[in-house]
Amino acid sequence: MGLLMGIDIGTSGTKVMLLDAEKGVLGVEKKAYDMAIPRPNYAEQDPELWWSAVLHCIGRLRQTFGALFSRIVGIGLSGQMHGLVLTDRRGRPLRPAILWMDQRAGEECRELNRLIPEKILQSCILNRIFPGFALTSLLWVKKWEPEIFAGTGYVMQPKDYIRYKLTGLFGSEVTDASATLLFDVVKRNWAWQVMDLCGFPYEIFPECHESGEIQGNVSRDCAAVTGLPVSARVIYGMGDQQAQSIGNGVFGEGTFICNIGTGGQFSAFSREPVYDRELRTHTFCHGTEKAYSVFGAILNAGMSLKWLRDNVLEEKDFMTLSRMAEEIPAGSGGLVFLPYLTGERTPHMDGAAKGMFYGLNLAHTRKHMVRAVMEGVTFALRDCMELLVDMGIRGDDVISSGGGASSPVWLQMQADILNREIRVCHVAEQACLGACMLAGVSTGQFAGLPEAGKRFATYGDRRYLPDRGTVEVYEGIYRTYRTLYQRTRGVEG
Repeated sequence: MGLLMGIDIGTSGTKVMLLDAEKGVLGVEKKAYDMAIPRPNYAEQDPELWWSAVLHCIGRLRQTFGALFSRIVGIGLSGQMHGLVLTDRRGRPLRPAILWMDQRAGEECRELNRLIPEKILQSCILNRIFPGFALTSLLWVKKWEPEIFAGTGYVMQPKDYIRYKLTGLFGSEVTDASATLLFDVVKRNWAWQVMDLCGFPYEIFPECHESGEIQGNVSRDCAAVTGLPVSARVIYGMGDQQAQSIGNGVFGEGTFICNIGTGGQFSAFSREPVYDRELRTHTFCHGTEKAYSVFGAILNAGMSLKWLRDNVLEEKDFMTLSRMAEEIPAGSGGLVFLPYLTGERTPHMDGAAKGMFYGLNLAHTRKHMVRAVMEGVTFALRDCMELLVDMGIRGDDVISSGGGASSPVWLQMQADILNREIRVCHVAEQACLGACMLAGVSTGQFAGLPEAGKRFATYGDRRYLPDRGTVEVYEGIYRTYRTLYQRTRGVEG
């Protein structure tokens, strides 16, 4: 059997996995990077930063497994969602990409809410208009950078740009496209009526395909700089949430995923385009079986802990923070944290929401702050879970994913705050694994995702079970947590 490569373009770094379709994961390489914040409320990255990271990771894998590179038959992609990449007709970026965390387009959101009828949101887009999505960012560019807009040849999402660098071909796919707010989620095609309302030319939106379709082969130019074989087939790929769902073995209904990455998501697989009537959650196309991914999203999950580490505590690594939190009892001595550092999506859909510590006293230490941040992020994810349950979506258990799944204390915290059993996949980089698995199905290495899942999306015996006493402690604190946003909403700093 052949080898598969999975490329995940994250907000905090890129990861590349090499998977033997028979033996399993051979190696994973990572390259971290930062986002640029040129002004308050802005969040950007240079697309060439991603490509440089991909080249670094592939180069490291080639040093170790170069003799095997000729056996690579399929390449899958995963990437951070919602971002806006603008290129000219030759694929050259016109400006830094505007990321999902960006909050500059508040005025444009208000304009779009006046412009787009509610019936289109409810029957077509199925998501609330919010800053950081490609639609709002593109309208901002049209208004404030008209020369960039006029020169735009293609609108892409982050992993689409990397796929172009691999193949030399332009294209889009349903999972990322459905997360732009420019897409008919039910019909699985661009929402041309929204383009008309906004005055966007149709030709800048590439033809849209299903995630597992093969776009083409590695180009000769790419092969020359990466060592990848020109015979390797490249699939269209998918957003990181759909990829980590597949990598966790969730391509059917009945299981929740709690993902703690830079942002956070509480998600479920759905056969139908179920959505919240108040549009507080997200419903996007899934990467398989023309299904859907339904989830609540929070903007600052691991980012909250990174902020605390870098800006306040000046510690070196996350595992140090995990050990600090472990020394503090549940509840952090009454200290409560709201993780709304760049506004919040689910359940508030409020770009102006603010983060805070509540309940500080002289007895609190650095360790209390760490645990309170981890608890606050998990409370925010519980908000997401509660909404999905209210929508009629059921999950017997929860799979924990992302960086938060590497911390034992955070895993137990998830079990106690969510009051659910928590499992963790053996393979840590689930988005990369999902990209490999779908590429394997598309290139004939696996008969289907169930076969690939049985091989690679496996779980150990360790399960994190809710502790009844701790669950009761957190129930009271969660009630306090939920009142804080309402009590402080609209307070001007």
